[in-house]
Amino acid sequence: MYQEIFENLGLSPNEAKIYESLIDIGESGISDIAVNANIHRRNAYDAIHRLIEKGLVFQIFSSKENKYNAVDPDKLLELYSEREQKLQRILPELKKKFTQRHAPQEAYIYQGLEGQKNIFRDMLRVGQDSYFVGAKGGWYDPRIEAARQAFFKEAKKKNIKFIQLFDPNIKEVLPNFPKYFEGDLKYRFLPKEYASNSVIHIFGDYVITYTGLSIGKIEENTVFFVLHSKDLAESYRKWFWFMWNLSKKN
Repeated sequence: MYQEIFENLGLSPNEAKIYESLIDIGESGISDIAVNANIHRRNAYDAIHRLIEKGLVFQIFSSKENKYNAVDPDKLLELYSEREQKLQRILPELKKKFTQRHAPQEAYIYQGLEGQKNIFRDMLRVGQDSYFVGAKGGWYDPRIEAARQAFFKEAKKKNIKFIQLFDPNIKEVLPNFPKYFEGDLKYRFLPKEYASNSVIHIFGDYVITYTGLSIGKIEENTVFFVLHSKDLAESYRKWFWFMWNLSKKN
């Protein structure tokens, strides 16, 4: 039940099985642990000693058979904190290298929900206003609610403004949508005849075209074509304002 979470904290599959087994059955010998965790006795012995080194299991010495037991689960929080601290120590250098290697012009692809989360991170890193043509409220897909809320919290700190030309169909599917948009929003609607399943998004030196979108949802096969080009982004912003002036006011 908990194995995937334990593995995300750095435990091997066998370590995760044994730790969960000891939480369930308590103090046990190696044979009982191996049976309960459904792993070979030799593998169980090796995994237990790694768990002892990590501070998650302690050994109970006996003249007959040594036994083992799990440490209080609060120790898992310590493991999580230690991993986070290690990451925080190297993040500044990683971000420096990441920034330096950015080419003045490049193109790449994101996809699906994780792709949208990547775009959130890119927007916060750039920290400039966001422009949309054909916006469909896909950020309000409930599957990325936590990521969206965290994004808007940071966007507010960076004073990022959102200027959006909404797809006209959004009024039929999400009639009150603009009212609960969490960012600093200025918007208009495209004319009815220009509805589509695509979106253009401009921020900083980036232009992103979304394909395969529906109102209020990001499909797993939604593709984000990311173009990093200062000249191109400036051109798209000019075209954006042309379309803005031709679109309906609120």
